[in-house]
Amino acid sequence: MTLHAKVVALLTEALIVYRDSPRATGWLRNQLARMEEPVRIAIAGSPRIGKSTVVNALIGEEFTPATGFTWYRDGVRARATAFTPSGPQEVPVVTRDGKAHVEIGMWDQVDRLIVDWPTRSLRDATIIDTPATATSDQVYREADAVLYLMRHLQDVDLKYLQAAHDNPISRSSPINTVVVLAKADEIGAGRIDALSSTKQIARRYRREARVRPLCQNVVAVAGLIAVAARTMRPEEFAALAALAALPRTELEDHLLSADRFVGGDFPVALDPSVRQALLERYGIFGVRLSATLVRQGFDTQVKLVTQLVQRSGLGELRDSISQYFTERREVLKARSALLALDVVLRAEPKPAARKIVMDLERIVASAHDVRELRLLAALQGGRTRLPGALEPEASRIVGGLGTAVQARLGLEEEVDETEQRYLVADLLAKWREQAANPVLDQDQRRAATVVVRSCEGMLAGLG
Repeated sequence: MTLHAKVVALLTEALIVYRDSPRATGWLRNQLARMEEPVRIAIAGSPRIGKSTVVNALIGEEFTPATGFTWYRDGVRARATAFTPSGPQEVPVVTRDGKAHVEIGMWDQVDRLIVDWPTRSLRDATIIDTPATATSDQVYREADAVLYLMRHLQDVDLKYLQAAHDNPISRSSPINTVVVLAKADEIGAGRIDALSSTKQIARRYRREARVRPLCQNVVAVAGLIAVAARTMRPEEFAALAALAALPRTELEDHLLSADRFVGGDFPVALDPSVRQALLERYGIFGVRLSATLVRQGFDTQVKLVTQLVQRSGLGELRDSISQYFTERREVLKARSALLALDVVLRAEPKPAARKIVMDLERIVASAHDVRELRLLAALQGGRTRLPGALEPEASRIVGGLGTAVQARLGLEEEVDETEQRYLVADLLAKWREQAANPVLDQDQRRAATVVVRSCEGMLAGLG
């Protein structure tokens, strides 16, 4: 029985035990329904860190930020539902000046806003924009996974992430967070190589002993550039191309600050309102980078958009979301459900629930999917160390680079199933030896046993 099936069965059993508690049954039914949804990914961080900008970059559409928790999910048509003190109210979604607006109108107290938007970007994930006032507990309760945005590593960021792992179940599998260094162009002081510099900072944070146990990856993203690139308009490209046509030496002084860029002595015949619009959409760094790229040969809108998206870090962020969240959907859903069930069992303990408590503990302790997550967290956090090349190989086999067989085997090219079986069989024999290797300590041999089970699972799946 899969982890998903075990958790569904446990929730169903809990519904019977708690059938006389409307609050508990409502909570449990919600968790059962949630198991079948796309993975929920919350965007969290301190005020003005750029959460809504990253949301827009991921969706590929500009939405005017709303108050409270705002959910964006795939839908057959654009619509929105505002959850108010008077109950849910359908509110219109309109487009003005290239941006989508949710017209809340008279409803000034909205606890949650759910926006249905037809786009491929939301087919595998529901994106949740969180208010700056939301606590770590609120965010992680709403979501299956979290993108946590910050500029630099500060104590307040560490406390936020640590608070998300206070629960014993959370500590056993802390694999639902990716840290994002937001506004990467600003972190790099606006230099033309700012994005490269910030990506180096992200790589350093990945090795930071305080960060590794709390997240799976650290990536750098220039959200403003990513949004502007994904929603670039023909008139914007024409304006950027006009800037690039001027020799760099003549334009350079006017790109040193926002005031100079919109000043009256500008050397290109662009109306100040056009320049102001570019500034708002791209930022001074984005304008400077775009002009440079057009000069370097990315001289069509398609070429420029592709290059800006790549340099913004959005591609790496998407890869992390796919690798750590959407490919792990069932495991993350099961994890969320177990956490929710644990809340019910603690809030309303009863003798009839003792078996459920034991079954929950057994699933957390023995489910191989959870063991993989736990080992991956231990390897990435440095709590478990393996000698030499064994460590990166173990991380890869248990799904550190993706859960597909090809990713677990580290194959860059497609090979047929027969060849895959041979490769898995060789790995299985190798890791069985490591699981019994007397040179390794008990923790290392335990880690090798998990890798063995992953190899056995791959072999069984290949037939």
